[in-house]
Amino acid sequence: MTAPTPEQRPDALPPLGDFISPAAPQGAEYSFWEHLRELRARLIKALLAIFPACLVAYEWSPEILSFLTKPLLRIMPEGQGLIATALPETFLIHLKLSLWSGLFLSSPFWLYQLWAFAAPGLYRKERKAIVRLAAMAFILLVLGAAFAYYTALPIGFKFLVGFGSSEVRILPAIGDYLSLTTTLLLSFGLAFELPLFLMFLASVGLVNSARLARFRPYAIVIIVTVAAFLTPPDVVSQILMSIPMLGLYELSLFLIRSKERAREKALLKSEKEEGGAP
Repeated sequence: MTAPTPEQRPDALPPLGDFISPAAPQGAEYSFWEHLRELRARLIKALLAIFPACLVAYEWSPEILSFLTKPLLRIMPEGQGLIATALPETFLIHLKLSLWSGLFLSSPFWLYQLWAFAAPGLYRKERKAIVRLAAMAFILLVLGAAFAYYTALPIGFKFLVGFGSSEVRILPAIGDYLSLTTTLLLSFGLAFELPLFLMFLASVGLVNSARLARFRPYAIVIIVTVAAFLTPPDVVSQILMSIPMLGLYELSLFLIRSKERAREKALLKSEKEEGGAP
């Protein structure tokens, strides 16, 4: 009896040609290796979209850098600005901006690739819910970053720059400034996701409006602590993040309570219709 060839063994790896051509026959169930090939194809397509987006962003990196530095340069004394502490620092800054901007510009395409990989395993109702969830998450992220850029950053930087004097000249390094600014933009963007997070917990039955109302004192402590961790060590930045998050917590409580009342009314209406039916 001859030994089975590698292609005949059930635990053998698929041939190399299968990895190059990831298409699977329609109507067939996907195996582990077919899922792996599909994921590989989706990742390659995503990378092919990110690379040209980064090249385009590199051409616009001076404008992007100017946009990100405006909140501080408007407050700095005339004739003062940002400095570079090493020769390659400005070049590396442009590369980093190109990378992050390219990821953002190409996000619709590579997010679609991730969605196309996961969607076949979901029901139609779940697909619609995820699409709405992703859209709301993106809108809240942009709103949080916009609030940080137009409100929190100017006020916070004005407070910090105010400690300069004739004896102490403030010369912020471009690398440190951009690291702080991008961290704050992302932190405020994530903080604005709070209503979505709480409403998701309410939709799966982990919390309700009564429980959130009782948890309010603890939520205030948690929000202030998180704001102190995410912002620079100054009171102004902490307050500027804490106040919107507290407002978003109350907004989440209001939306969840409204949804609960609408559900109760629909249930009562349904019971009345069933009770009055012959």
